[in-house]
Amino acid sequence: MHAPWLGVDLGNARVGLALSDPELTFAHPAGNVVVDGDSFLALESVVDIIEEEAVATVVIGLPLLLDGTLGRSGKKAERWAAALGRRLQALMDEGTLDLESIPDVHLRDERLTTVSAHRQLREASVAGREHRPFVDQQSAVVLLQSALDELNHE
Repeated sequence: MHAPWLGVDLGNARVGLALSDPELTFAHPAGNVVVDGDSFLALESVVDIIEEEAVATVVIGLPLLLDGTLGRSGKKAERWAAALGRRLQALMDEGTLDLESIPDVHLRDERLTTVSAHRQLREASVAGREHRPFVDQQSAVVLLQSALDELNHE
């Protein structure tokens, strides 16, 4: 058994979250944090989940442009990941982070994860207009599952 991994999909309205199982085989939805236009509002909630679940690795979606370059959203994701790392380090330095070590934080290309999430929700018979509350956490599941699949095929 391993410490779980956390997947994070940064959205403008919600930040979607997914957790792995202890065997690092499957990702499952872990909810959303409502951020109303500022994903940085989710930082403390994500830190809380990292601590509660003793997360070892955080996989954050990096929204590259279709040509593979970094656009405005991608740069924001990089800033968010850096802010998470700084916050975890500050809490560790203060002695207030209840973890043995700071989790690894990785950015991962998330192109087409939203498309995959919508397709999976349709396949699960979730009506189109009902996708919105679920799509961010389902995108986090798709993102995290791809990282787990890659880990397990190394």
